[in-house]
Amino acid sequence: MLTETIIEDDRWQSVELDALCERAATATLEYLGLEVKSFEISILGCDDARISLLNSDFRGKPQPTNVLSWPTEERGARQAGETPELPAPGADPELGDIAISYDTCAREANGAGKPFADHVAHLIVHGVLHLLGYDHIRDQDATLMQSTEVAILGKLGLPDPY
Repeated sequence: MLTETIIEDDRWQSVELDALCERAATATLEYLGLEVKSFEISILGCDDARISLLNSDFRGKPQPTNVLSWPTEERGARQAGETPELPAPGADPELGDIAISYDTCAREANGAGKPFADHVAHLIVHGVLHLLGYDHIRDQDATLMQSTEVAILGKLGLPDPY
């Protein structure tokens, strides 16, 4: 399996987070032409209290957020809008870690009128792309990341979240 899911908040059981993560992460790697069985991702399903602590510790922002990611290797593109250099098969199999907050995801999905599972799948795709060096700080990188997300979600049968 590509993903190892650790569930700290039992509410995640209602959406079968482990299967949802596996499906979204697999679709992301397959879309990018990466061999799924060559890589590993750890995902933490938590709540706002836990993600606030993580956000404070790692980003200096003591508030909840929807998803955080920690790549094992920096893979960002050098030039704005360039596709990041993807890991080669046989390289370090661990791509990194992702944490996702039930509370923030539920609030966002409800506020946007989106199905909760669809929003979570989008955020897992988003987090996996961060592990692979995609970002949205520079405008050109944001455009590339969003268009990649939309394409992957389309492969999963999900609508454009933007």
